[in-house]
Amino acid sequence: MINYQLRGAEPRDVPAIAGLIAELAAFEHLTHLLRLTPETLAPHLFGERPVVESVVAESAGTVVGFALFFTNFSTFLAQPGLYLEDLYVQPAFRGAGIGKALLSHLGALAVARNYGRFEWSVLDWNENAIRFYEKMGATVMPEWRICRVAGDTLQAFAVRDEA
Repeated sequence: MINYQLRGAEPRDVPAIAGLIAELAAFEHLTHLLRLTPETLAPHLFGERPVVESVVAESAGTVVGFALFFTNFSTFLAQPGLYLEDLYVQPAFRGAGIGKALLSHLGALAVARNYGRFEWSVLDWNENAIRFYEKMGATVMPEWRICRVAGDTLQAFAVRDEA
């Protein structure tokens, strides 16, 4: 049995969270996209205008998992929502209920804040995660696709109206 506790992230956790994000990128085969460092993450969590929040799972004084999330908005519901950007638990700590506890914690936070939704995305090849989310009661919405514009394409996209 693994003992752990969940708590709101603190500035001292930023290096651990950044390390877990790097582990997540490797798991998702996306390290080529990773630009994050503790220094680039910290202002977004704890700076003058934070745009994300995080909950960490700690075991024996070590951060072993995290959830990073932010507020979004549903125009149809006319309510804010909670969007989970990333959730990760180190492999040695999986199966101890940490992922479920993190998701339940965020669900309770969304309810306490009177949010209308709690949403996240999952890679289509991650069958274990999909089954886990469905078992917890989530609906995987196959009719929705994520649209993304980033990097040089974002720069070009931003100036299309000027042409």
